[in-house]
Amino acid sequence: MHELQFGLTAPAQCSYLPEQQEQLVFLLPHQPLSAALYQQLMQLNFRRSGEQVYTPHCPSCRACHSVRLSYNEFVPSRSQKRLLNKAQRHNWQHQLVNITNTDYYPLFANYITHKHADGSMFPPTPEQLSSMLNCSWLNVRVLEQYYNQQLVSVTVVDETSDAYSAVYTFFAPEISAFSPGVLAVLYLLQYAKQNQKQWLYLGYQVDACQKMAYKAAFMPQQRFIQGQWHSFG
Repeated sequence: MHELQFGLTAPAQCSYLPEQQEQLVFLLPHQPLSAALYQQLMQLNFRRSGEQVYTPHCPSCRACHSVRLSYNEFVPSRSQKRLLNKAQRHNWQHQLVNITNTDYYPLFANYITHKHADGSMFPPTPEQLSSMLNCSWLNVRVLEQYYNQQLVSVTVVDETSDAYSAVYTFFAPEISAFSPGVLAVLYLLQYAKQNQKQWLYLGYQVDACQKMAYKAAFMPQQRFIQGQWHSFG
């Protein structure tokens, strides 16, 4: 990896653990980024937000652990198998596609309004979704899920030669019983196997944050802790 220049944000309240202060190391703008470089940075705990790449660098907290799964090692739990069977019985459909002219914003806005009205993304704006879907140096795809032939869930997925990275999932609140976020991970593992992607990155896991608890159910998994990947499960 060639020499890169990074910046550090000012301390701010953490959106995952409100009692903590958050700081981020980010790659300074106007440097050449590519999918190949981003793949290397993901291996070092970095994530994408719009065109920027960042990693937590908090003064007194190390709770954010990047999580990744290998389709070669992953074994679905009994509850995950039941969920897949339930979706199949109800003729649930899915596809991983390149971004088209489909308007995902109404689904996104409805999700944020009903599920995260107390969060930093409320009120939703078209710019928030656009920053996830558009990146000039990376192939961004979407996993679409359909119920009764209606689009009910979308997962934004970054693609590199060796990995998929799940950026964000939003869905119609009325189909929460189908756990579309969990289904998205299970389906992406199937696509990873089909397309020979070694890793599926799930973003950061913060054990004390209830909204992230579902990630711990995917085993075996690897977490990036204190500069190294550690295997669990």
